Amino acid sequence: MMNIKTFLITIFLLVFTTVVQAERIKDLASIAGVRDNQLVGYGLVVGLNGSGDKTKFTGQSLRSYLREMGVNLPPGVDPKSKNVAAVAIHAVLTPFTKLGQTIDVNVSSLGDAKSLRGGSLIMTPLKGADGQIYAMAQGNLLVGGLAAGAGDGSRVTVNIPSSGRIPNGATIERTVPNSFSSGEHLILNLHQADFTTASRLTDAINHTLGKGTARSIDAASIKVNAPLDLNQRVPFFSLVENLELTPGEPTAKVVINSRTGTIVIGQHVRLSPVAVTHGNLSVTISANTEVSQPNAFAGGQTAITPNYDIEVSEEHSRMFLFKTG
Repeated sequence: MMNIKTFLITIFLLVFTTVVQAERIKDLASIAGVRDNQLVGYGLVVGLNGSGDKTKFTGQSLRSYLREMGVNLPPGVDPKSKNVAAVAIHAVLTPFTKLGQTIDVNVSSLGDAKSLRGGSLIMTPLKGADGQIYAMAQGNLLVGGLAAGAGDGSRVTVNIPSSGRIPNGATIERTVPNSFSSGEHLILNLHQADFTTASRLTDAINHTLGKGTARSIDAASIKVNAPLDLNQRVPFFSLVENLELTPGEPTAKVVINSRTGTIVIGQHVRLSPVAVTHGNLSVTISANTEVSQPNAFAGGQTAITPNYDIEVSEEHSRMFLFKTG
């Protein structure tokens, strides 16, 4: 029979041993300068079923669009179309995206449009932070929300019908250069700065590719010597990003959600001896209305006097004692 002491030690190890999980470098770090870029634009959505804007800037935008298309409206005529909505468009230009490729775009109403369902975005340029045009967006919107109303004013809304999405709705017209193809070395930036993780990442690269290939700069950056030939640099970083290592353990942290009453405590949190008291405090406010009626021939007026009673009750508080642990 198994010794009782050995059995208890085995159970203790199974319960309290921390599982060590190795992660790839591509999940822990990214190459400096190789990042996403935000694109924004302003345009018009047409083809709405009477759920468009009633704002003045939508009419001005529609007038400008018609002028560009060769349609000149008479002076003073306001094109009040209920089937048009002014929208803001935003998209993310991912690294290494090439000319002619497409990206998804998000479209949101700027005015008082009730719904963008059934609408189509007119060709709109998308600009970066430098003011240059990087993509052209156009297409039919996919709207996940729903809005319906009745003649008596009742209305039902599901999700958000005033925003939508166009999959592959923008075509890239300009690329963003990055630092991957230039320089003798590249910098890997950790998603979360940690000296232990930076040291282990450097050791993993040097152990596989030779001593001196990588060098830690600080808690977030590692300099890696890379081949100058792109035919060698691509497979080189393919090897680097798939190397596995055990990242450093996170700092002690306590997360409290006051709305749901949920408390999440990390495994490295330690408590000092502390006493906590807890009790409920209730405040009750009641209103009583008194009516003062004058006599029949007194000539006075009926007076209504509200009286408020405030009552505070406190439950017996309880104390909890926590030991060190």
